[in-house]
Amino acid sequence: MPLRRAVTRVEMLPEVHLWARTMVENGVKPQFVVLLDAPVREAGACYWPVEVRGDGKLWRSFLVTPDGKKVLPRK
Repeated sequence: MPLRRAVTRVEMLPEVHLWARTMVENGVKPQFVVLLDAPVREAGACYWPVEVRGDGKLWRSFLVTPDGKKVLPRK
C-alpha cells in the first residue's frame, strides 16, 4: 500500500499529470519506478526516490516519504 501511495502522490502532481497525459496521447506508456534499494535521508526524514520515465528515458525524479505526505523534486 505505501508503494502505491508514493506513486499516486507523484502522479497527482499537475506537471506530471500533464506530461503523462501527453505521453499517452503520443502512444507512450509512462512508467513510475520506486527505488526502494536507494532510500534518501534529508532533513531528518526518509524518502523513497520515484523516477518518472517515458519510452525508457528518465523525465524527472522525486523524493516521497513512505506515508506520502511529502513530495520533493529530486536535485
